Amino acid sequence: MQKHTEMEKEAALIHTAAVVVTYNRKALLQQCIAALRINAPHDIIVVDNGCTDGSAEWLDQQTDLQVVHQQNVGGSGGFHTGIQKAIQTEAEWIWCMDDDVRPHADCLARLMEHAKESAVGILAPRRLMEGKVFTNDFCRYNLTNPFRSMYQERLKGKIVNEPTEIAGTAFEGLCISRATVKKIGLPNKDFFIFCDDTDYCLRAYLSGFRILYIPDALMDKEHFFSNDSWQQKQEKKKWKRPYQVRNSTYLNHRYGQNWAVRYIRSLIGLAGYLLTALVTAPFGYGYHWSDIPMLVRAYRDGVNERLGKY
Repeated sequence: MQKHTEMEKEAALIHTAAVVVTYNRKALLQQCIAALRINAPHDIIVVDNGCTDGSAEWLDQQTDLQVVHQQNVGGSGGFHTGIQKAIQTEAEWIWCMDDDVRPHADCLARLMEHAKESAVGILAPRRLMEGKVFTNDFCRYNLTNPFRSMYQERLKGKIVNEPTEIAGTAFEGLCISRATVKKIGLPNKDFFIFCDDTDYCLRAYLSGFRILYIPDALMDKEHFFSNDSWQQKQEKKKWKRPYQVRNSTYLNHRYGQNWAVRYIRSLIGLAGYLLTALVTAPFGYGYHWSDIPMLVRAYRDGVNERLGKY
């Protein structure tokens, strides 16, 4: 207990800056900020991605926040801006998250207990959804086999009770060291949504930084669409599909170590979406005929490494 207390005191001396990216989820944003205030990072930076729901006005009334207002440039553009601003502070570690998470009271302290371990560049908390472990963290990249996912040795379904070295995590509570940002730069803002976190973790991984998953650093994540039907979920998520196709294709093309990974793996993924579109389009739900050319275009854009907002 005494050792743990000393570690907490040492962790509290590390200058940290939290970065929150928000878009039209005022109630969730307020819960996130309340939880951050309990964790007490030295700086709280909020990037308002063009909110129109009163979030911007509420943020301007908060005297303890550093607020950046900008047009909606997606999660990737938001984290690009937020991390850039955080680097201008004295922060040694930058704690990034969307507005739909709530860190537990000691989450930051638990992360910072591992901040001085050798070559560690990114620290990832354990996320909970409705009290159950929610994770898309993984331990290895597959850049050679086109018939298997890029994300290998996933933590999902595994019992992990000790700090564990991983290869990738999400922009939902990960902490990035100043040294990492200085070496590999900012997140690629042109992804808009999806895969910006994978790209950033892969860049850190390839640059020799370790990424640690810390299971006793807990963070709750909001569960969306839990009561929706399959059709409703498809309708709400459909606008995101071109980004998923394009950005995953970009990753495979840029980092794949052979021709098959650079082209075939993404074609397999595209085929799944096209099949779903072909099956649902005749019935007028899920997808429509006009969506099919967009998905094909997204694959082509990914191969050509053309990013941006659709």
